Amino acid sequence: MKIALGLSYDGSTFCGWQSQPSACGVQDVLEAAIASIAQHEIRVHAAGRTDTGVHALAQVVHFETNALRPMSAWVRGVNAHLPATVRVEWAQAVADEFHARFSAHSRSYQYLLYNAPVASALMSSKTGWFHLPLDYAAMQAGIQHLLGEHDFSAFRASECQAKSPVRTITQASISNAGNYFIFSFSANAFLQHQVRNMLGALIYVGKGAHTPDYIKTLLQKRDRTISPPTFSPHGLYLTSVGYDEKWGLPTSASSALHVLI
Repeated sequence: MKIALGLSYDGSTFCGWQSQPSACGVQDVLEAAIASIAQHEIRVHAAGRTDTGVHALAQVVHFETNALRPMSAWVRGVNAHLPATVRVEWAQAVADEFHARFSAHSRSYQYLLYNAPVASALMSSKTGWFHLPLDYAAMQAGIQHLLGEHDFSAFRASECQAKSPVRTITQASISNAGNYFIFSFSANAFLQHQVRNMLGALIYVGKGAHTPDYIKTLLQKRDRTISPPTFSPHGLYLTSVGYDEKWGLPTSASSALHVLI
């Protein structure tokens, strides 16, 4: 039997999603918790691998088991064996052909940025922070250049193992609430560190170091070495994974802005 789970987690105390020898990944604690209910070793596969410090409001995973349990056991039972910073939101049996990663047609991320002279003490692990005033209109103009299909080599990590740097961004927007900016992105898939690297470039535009066309120039240059540094992971949230209706999964869409501020 193949089971899909919807997860949320606070990534600030983990070394990212992926299992590590030190067992510091979200995957490590989840597999151990599921194994406690299934009574056999478990391997889970995720829609996307979040980095150290990155959070998830709607991660999707799947695993296989011969254990016959009610769906409630894969939610309440597994949660009883998880740290408070990781929660299974739902569980559902899926067809054998389903794969959390390869069946997904889209992913959405939001980045929550606190813009004030002094960083927030209470939100230090939940938001990114930038101290200088940011030009909202300039960033809005710059982010539009990211829409569509592009070679995102200027925004991929040097260690990124993706076969192609080409991705299609279907949503790229910014909203503002007081001292907070929320950057929203949806795409068919993302390269390693792509969102955080795009954030770094947009902040350069927002602080007045470059005009909005700077984003277009970076895309055309396709050179990571001339792009701004990778921005902090703390404000980044995986907020939705999109699947075809045929899989019958619950809709997973959340907003970091509405949850946190």
